[in-house]
Amino acid sequence: MPTISLMPPEFRVVRDDNRCIKCLACVRQCGFDAQAYDAEDDRLYTIDANCVNCQRCVSICPAGALTIFKNPPPMRPNAHWTEGHLRNIVKQAQTGGVLLTGMGNDQPFPPYFDRLLLNASQVTNPSIDPLREPMELRTYLGSRTEVVTREEPEDKTRTPLVPIETPIMFSAMSYGSISHEAFESLARAAKAFGTLFNTGEGGLPEDLYEYADHAVVQVASGRFGVHADYLNAGRVIEIKIGQGAKPGIGGHLPGEKITAPVAATRMIPEGTDAISPAPHHDIYSIEDLKQLIFTLKEATRYQKPVSVKISAVHNVAAIASGIARAGADIIAIDGFRGGTGAAPTMIRDHVGIPIELAIAAVDQRLREEGIRNRVSLVAAGGFRSSADVVKAIALGADAVYIATAALIALGCHLCQKCYTGKCSWGIATQDPYRSRRLNPEIGAERLYNLLRGWSHEIKEMLGGMGINSIESLRGNRLHLRGVGLNEVELKLLGVKHAGEAM
Repeated sequence: MPTISLMPPEFRVVRDDNRCIKCLACVRQCGFDAQAYDAEDDRLYTIDANCVNCQRCVSICPAGALTIFKNPPPMRPNAHWTEGHLRNIVKQAQTGGVLLTGMGNDQPFPPYFDRLLLNASQVTNPSIDPLREPMELRTYLGSRTEVVTREEPEDKTRTPLVPIETPIMFSAMSYGSISHEAFESLARAAKAFGTLFNTGEGGLPEDLYEYADHAVVQVASGRFGVHADYLNAGRVIEIKIGQGAKPGIGGHLPGEKITAPVAATRMIPEGTDAISPAPHHDIYSIEDLKQLIFTLKEATRYQKPVSVKISAVHNVAAIASGIARAGADIIAIDGFRGGTGAAPTMIRDHVGIPIELAIAAVDQRLREEGIRNRVSLVAAGGFRSSADVVKAIALGADAVYIATAALIALGCHLCQKCYTGKCSWGIATQDPYRSRRLNPEIGAERLYNLLRGWSHEIKEMLGGMGINSIESLRGNRLHLRGVGLNEVELKLLGVKHAGEAM
């Protein structure tokens, strides 16, 4: 039987009647039906319980008549029993279900990037002006060759390196979890800037194959959209084992999002749930993974580097070592702040480790074993700025994936309701009325501008360190210093404390 809610709506929408011109734009634009119009009384009103604070109505109102406030809970939260805990308990007491959420971990864990500072040149090692001197951001992804002599025969099983013009790529966001317009924006921007976008586990829409040479095509446990043309069209093939927002569990795209075009791309019936199992049912060991890597390389005539994407977990360094020895060319590691369209809230907020610690551990382990050159390392999970990118590369990454930052550039307001499919900004929805609000040309331009701005800032930071190539920074932790970190954290990151000399 239904229960009485013990919590008021989380948000309250206030309308200034003196400003409101009753244009009904807010009613048409709200994807969650929080705005309503009573024609009989000629009255606009709000349904606060439906509001998710996506700010679409506030942004679109031509009269500036709307404001959204956060409601205080009726219970008394404290340092231990926070408002979030109280609301979650009440919600589960009403529904008996698993709490779902979108986007990345929003808990107050310490961001290690904010505790790391970069070096700068002074007198003995002059800085470099990137506006007047060449600065190389091009990065090559794949397995580096060993020392080769003329007498040795050519290794025809070695996959080619893949160049990207900036060490920043767009992370996996599948068609179905995001709209075609958002997906196309990522593809267009990646091609224009000379980098890569990741298809995620939903395949590549047929009308976007012109961008496939800039695509990382993903092979996930559900094998959605995976076929020979798809594998051969992409630039890199990525086996998805796990992701940072939900390590150890599978995926679920509700049937409401499986429209006819999504169904055709994923090769499943329209309207059916797309469920990705937690494990690949043909991978239960490193040997099994090695076999799949070999199979994918054989299927693409050794022309496509194979990447393996894993979550950042406690034994990530040992796992990465096994993946490198299994023949992977790239290892992508997704930290616990990685975003997602849908994940159990408790998994997202409490499973995994920070990407900073994971990358440092993996890079150090592979160097100690003498196999660092066999793979490129790609870091993912909560990159917010160009400074985060530079610090990740200094810790040992070759390049980074960004996703949440890219969605914010497209207009996302982090309402964390992606899983509902009601996104008012046309990003995480398959409703054509909503998705057409996002123009792919404009979206691609905004993403291009983001990459351009971050890349220029990276050049400025490299120049300040006296470095003219991104390759010279990779794993060079002497350019980092920690602030407010204990001895264990400094040791794991492989950096000295601020104030210590070289």
